[in-house]
Amino acid sequence: MNGTLIKNVYARQVFSGRGEPAIEATVVTENGASGTAQVVSGLSIGTHEVPFRFDGGSKWRGRGVHYAVQNITETIAPAIIGMDAASQFEVDHTILNIGGEGAKERLGGNAVAAVSAAVLKAGAASLGIPLYRHIGGERAYTLPCASYGCISGGIRYCDGKKSGSKPTYSLIGHGFDSFTEASHALFEVFTKWEEKMNSLYGLRSQEPSPFYTCCGFFSIPRGIVDNDFVLLDMLTELICKTGYDGRIGLQADLAADCYYDGEKGIYQGLFNSEIRTRDQQIDCILNLIKEYPFVIIEDPLNEEDFEGFAIITEKSGIQIVGDDLFTTNIERVAHGIRLGSGNTVLLKVNQIGSISESLEMIQFAYENGYAVMPCSSRGEGVEICDYSVGINAGSIRESSLGTPGTRFLEIERELGSLARYAGTEGLKGRKFQKDSEI
Repeated sequence: MNGTLIKNVYARQVFSGRGEPAIEATVVTENGASGTAQVVSGLSIGTHEVPFRFDGGSKWRGRGVHYAVQNITETIAPAIIGMDAASQFEVDHTILNIGGEGAKERLGGNAVAAVSAAVLKAGAASLGIPLYRHIGGERAYTLPCASYGCISGGIRYCDGKKSGSKPTYSLIGHGFDSFTEASHALFEVFTKWEEKMNSLYGLRSQEPSPFYTCCGFFSIPRGIVDNDFVLLDMLTELICKTGYDGRIGLQADLAADCYYDGEKGIYQGLFNSEIRTRDQQIDCILNLIKEYPFVIIEDPLNEEDFEGFAIITEKSGIQIVGDDLFTTNIERVAHGIRLGSGNTVLLKVNQIGSISESLEMIQFAYENGYAVMPCSSRGEGVEICDYSVGINAGSIRESSLGTPGTRFLEIERELGSLARYAGTEGLKGRKFQKDSEI
């Protein structure tokens, strides 16, 4: 057991996949195993997320993380060296209580999240078991519905908004018997989509090929199309032409809060240039679900509209995900459950700070009939695949071709006859075969 004790903790500022400053932590155990985790700020950030520690000033445009690195090396590391990396909850408890209440805020949510995730990986490595097995034990055997991005932001229809790359639209391969089969179908549809985007608009995906990226979103420049519905029409037609109607659906991260004017109570610039009241926004979302094969909608309304989320969840009958709404926070999830707001929580560990807090939230969500959908947008990398299988998630944000897809195929082979593909039954909502937990 001594081999799993933490021997060293290192941290440094690195570049994220987006080319921005990120924090990276490495935990080394007595038997020479190690785990490294990177944490990066998101493009769409909920108000209720744990605050990150940034350097401020002009260097790195204020987004440097050297102070957070210093907090790891000078404060967190001495507190956990000698602890058992295989005892995640004990290590996290120590970190979260350094100096008393409010440790996350003082140290920085990014510092805490990076070390916590590194401990998780080091624990698995020191025990010589796959990360998904370390997370979920013998019951970790479900692969989520394969997913891959196809359209991202740039489609902005009014000035002065903070939409960034949102909304994003993705393909969801749910009507299949294995991840292998589903990922092949996604590859077929995406490559035809890539050909269509290139022939119509001279556009290519963000990477040279879907073999080399976790999500091949096409960023559609402003002025290329009049509205999002033009693209959704083409994408739906392509799914049908390739013979996958009813087996491949659509997922959208609308990040509607980016288009919401709280003072006026209106949405503007989402889908097109229209100005919508809250009720009109709800009607628009419900019509979108009727017209197109959406199986998952994320953040259809602003982050405080729990009642509106409940209306859409009840009337749509599909999987409604809360990201900015819930921020992986058990208290906000509990409030949503009481009101029936959404039926799925997006999992981003660094929204809350630690692996242990995330696992507690996941268990709570499952006990109350909600699903959890992992997302790799905060630096998790290929490990998001292990997170998904470890918690038996029915769905995942993108991450099913390229390197993450390879990891899923690897896990599927490792599990052999035990492997289960979540498929349609892994989705939430009464429109699907079952509304049960995996």
